[in-house]
Amino acid sequence: MISKIPHLTTALKGPLMQLENDLLKHEEQVESWLQRQWLKTPAPFYSSVDLRNSGFKLAPVDTNLFPAGFNNLNPEFMPLCIKAIQSAVKRLSSHSKLVLIIAEQHTRNLFYLESLETLRNIFENAGIEARIASLRNDIRTPVTIKLPSGKSCLLEPIERQGARVGLKNFSPCLILLNNDLSAGRPKILEGLEQQVIPPLSLGWSTRKKSDHFSHYHQVSKEFAKQIGIDPWLISPLSVQCGEVNFKDRSNSTCLVRNVEKLLEAIKNKYDEYGIMDDPFVVIKANSGTYGMGIMTVKSPKEVLKLTRKQRNKMSSTKEGLIVKNVLVQEGV
Repeated sequence: MISKIPHLTTALKGPLMQLENDLLKHEEQVESWLQRQWLKTPAPFYSSVDLRNSGFKLAPVDTNLFPAGFNNLNPEFMPLCIKAIQSAVKRLSSHSKLVLIIAEQHTRNLFYLESLETLRNIFENAGIEARIASLRNDIRTPVTIKLPSGKSCLLEPIERQGARVGLKNFSPCLILLNNDLSAGRPKILEGLEQQVIPPLSLGWSTRKKSDHFSHYHQVSKEFAKQIGIDPWLISPLSVQCGEVNFKDRSNSTCLVRNVEKLLEAIKNKYDEYGIMDDPFVVIKANSGTYGMGIMTVKSPKEVLKLTRKQRNKMSSTKEGLIVKNVLVQEGV
């Protein structure tokens, strides 16, 4: 039996926007181009993308290589999720029957644990035994946590023997990171003979959003050329600012200059397309997730008028890391 391809349900009844018409009109070219790209550059094991749709523009504003939210997946699509897991594991290693999921540090968040347990369960249904390991120092014995859904999540302390990590009486073939490494690369995961996915090098301790969007901008230009559209319609303008100190009110020159520069560029595109909306930008920490270290402004003056509370909020992100480098991104 062939599984159905998922289709998003929507209450939209009005006419399609021009961008949607362009994409549907060139559906075959889009599918063909994507297939060629997957052959050249295989997709990551898993990821999630934050999309924004303004009506005239549809663009990703963030990509997470260590996604959560698996508990929010549509249950009707679980057969497809199981097949996707089987295919992804087989692509990595046909012999992987044991998988160790490395959890985030904030394992007191029950919604996050719901996501982990759902991910573990997808592996189980795919015929792959999966267990969840914690890097927290205070978890020294297995801990079972009851979840709001009625399920439970078992967290176990990670152990290392030689060049392998695992759990007591559990030596996995594959290590799956669901920890974005905001606090750095844990020594216990360095130099393993087991395959670690995503690689440690893709954690937030080394990865930058500005680098990601620089690559994405080039990809969007190639894609847009295939179907004859302006790449701006699918890619947010952005600029990096690496001289930021939110604690020091006087050190705002770099940020003010880049906000002003980007707002002007957005306004020029709005004028080109006859868009009457007011442009705005999003200032976000160049590394990190979970909605920390992020703010929206419509004028450079707003940067100069930040209150102490706003500066404190912007000055650090997850794991208490100090924000010194930000991405100023077009608001969509």
